[in-house]
Amino acid sequence: MTTSSPVRPVRLWEDGFALDPYGYYAALRAQGPVGWAELAPGVPAYVVTERRAALELLRDTETFSHDPRPWESTVAEDSPVLGMMRWRPNSLFADGAAHVRYRASLIDAFDRIEPHDLRDRVHRAVHVLVSRIGPRGQADLVGEFARPLMALVFNSLFGLPDSQSERLDRALGMMMEGGAQAAEGEAEFGGYVLELIAAKAESRGDDLPSWLLDHPAGLSPEEVAWQVFLTLGAGHEPTANLVSNALSRILGTSVYYSTLTSGARPVMDAVVEVLHHETPLANYGIHYARSPVTFHGAWIRPATPVVVSYGALAHFAEQEVVSGRHPKDASHLSWSAGPHACPVKRHTLLIATEAIERLTLWLPDLEPVVPRAELTWRPGPFHRSLTSLPVRFSPCSPDQPGDPS
Repeated sequence: MTTSSPVRPVRLWEDGFALDPYGYYAALRAQGPVGWAELAPGVPAYVVTERRAALELLRDTETFSHDPRPWESTVAEDSPVLGMMRWRPNSLFADGAAHVRYRASLIDAFDRIEPHDLRDRVHRAVHVLVSRIGPRGQADLVGEFARPLMALVFNSLFGLPDSQSERLDRALGMMMEGGAQAAEGEAEFGGYVLELIAAKAESRGDDLPSWLLDHPAGLSPEEVAWQVFLTLGAGHEPTANLVSNALSRILGTSVYYSTLTSGARPVMDAVVEVLHHETPLANYGIHYARSPVTFHGAWIRPATPVVVSYGALAHFAEQEVVSGRHPKDASHLSWSAGPHACPVKRHTLLIATEAIERLTLWLPDLEPVVPRAELTWRPGPFHRSLTSLPVRFSPCSPDQPGDPS
């Protein structure tokens, strides 16, 4: 793909992409390391599907920027992907000194969360949810566990009551999926964050927004609001997907589940498998060329997104393993790379592994109702997210004698 008139774009917004993304990734890869796609109707993007090109893009701060504002001026205000791509004054959309300032404040704030404290928050959230679903003997581990679990955990970290969890979950779900509900979800989530920061500006607490407001970097309340907007969104959605995708792999393989419950195989194995082969944030890492440039055979125009397809990278790496070929570098890129790599992967792994371990401790005989191959996936160009994961199990109450402490 070297001309200024690219081939017909691969449409990542179609329903078929959620159903089976791998054919779409193959169509992109057929164009070369950088393919031509649409994230939404009339919203084109370059998509990187080759590992070496992705690493070069993620590490090159001279040629590429994270600032989407030149692109924004070319996009309709009602575009369904704006909620995920619109410029905001936070570390995701900043370059240079501004990025360093925002990122340092986030790292410092999250470093104040002790592992034992985070573990206790996860255990408490699992207890709340098992109290709801346990006596029934059946549940949807997406809608009734993974997603509400993240809302409970992140609300506690950000100083909000459990009663606000459903609102957070609903708003983020609409924004991530895109489509007709995206603008409504973005507006609801934005209002949620602004109300939170206004309350913390008035009265501090022992929570992340308060720590950010008091950080030596001197962030304004508006800057803190957008940092929270980023971290709540980036923390809730991908981590919920990581948990549900890992559970689907565990429960979809009887041998896997038996070794898990016996302790012979740790939960971390399943989580790492998902990060390698079914990464929850499938297409993101968005960059913009500062000026026209040829990049791995593609002529990249400014004001057009260049997206890293972590899903495609994982898929093609898995294909190499299945075919008996071993990639030169078998590590995954689910945490991204370069100066914008995920700053809180330790926290994310702890939340995901503790949630699954605790759930399977309470409900040791989980059994999937639907074969894994027949599970369905939520629409949207950015994520790999199950719509539901129905299971059955022996009814259990967390308050009965002999329960795990």
